[in-house]
This record gives sequence, C-alpha cells and structure tokens, in this order.
Amino acid sequence: MFRKVDDFLNAWQYESAATLKMLRRLTDRSLAQRVTSEGRSLGDLAWHVTATLSEMMTHAGLRVGVTREGQPRPSTASEIATIYEEAAKRVADEVRTHWRDDSLAGEIPMYGERWTRGAALAALIGHQAHHRGQMTVLMRQAGLVVFGVYGPAKEEWAALNLPPQK
Repeated sequence: MFRKVDDFLNAWQYESAATLKMLRRLTDRSLAQRVTSEGRSLGDLAWHVTATLSEMMTHAGLRVGVTREGQPRPSTASEIATIYEEAAKRVADEVRTHWRDDSLAGEIPMYGERWTRGAALAALIGHQAHHRGQMTVLMRQAGLVVFGVYGPAKEEWAALNLPPQK
C-alpha cells in the first residue's frame, strides 16, 4: 500500500516503463501466441494490462479515460503500446493532480469491497507485474527476447558472461 503520492509516482515510473518496454517488443504476429487454445493470447494480455489502467483508475475515482470498458483490442502491437503509453502517463498525471498523501488512506469502493486509495495503487502495480510474468512465457514461446524487470533475464545473464542459472 502506498502512503505517499511521490512513492507511488516513483514506483509507477519504473513499473510503467518496464511494461511499455515489454509491449514495444511485441510483434503483430506474436499477439496470437497462446499457451492453450482456451487461454488468453499474448495480445489479449497486453490489451488487458492496457485497458485496466483506465478501468481500475475510473473505479478509484480518477479520469484516465484513454480506453473504455469493452473496447476491442487494437489489431497491431504498436497501437497497444501507444495506447498504453498514453494511459500510463495519464495515471501519473491524475494521481499527481487529484490525490495527496493524506488522501491515500481514504477508502473507496473497489470491486464490491472497500480499499484505500493507496491499496488501489499498489494493486494496479501488482496487477501489471502479474500479467508481465505471464506475457514473458508467451513472448518466449513466440520467439521474442525478453528482458529482466527485477533481475537479469537469461540473455542478459549470458551477456554478463555468467553461467546459466539452474
């Protein structure tokens, strides 16, 4: 949970940059990659992460407004990345403009529960991190190179001339 707006904004800068970097590595062909025929595709996950910025923050009382609920997924990877970039910027702008440190402890209705604003911000970041992990598996299956977010990926590890991790 966040208790200071600046703490969120600093974390958001890193987290949203990592997500955008991942989205920019996607190709139009990779958007169809799935683990199973019933599972979400890489494109579906990328769009879900993107659309959630507007959706979740709307529930929290902010107006990100870059996407609307139920909006169909764009057909290209570059469109998804561009929309994500704008939505991520708007999240930071909205939090900076409308919330103060003392308001982060205030409760808001979220998905049938009561969350603090600070918890909603933490959930937004956790939600992205969860789906980035799923996306890295699909990216590898699609033949894309992934990068490390919280530590080196295997390709980065190898570039450091270190033995592979077991």
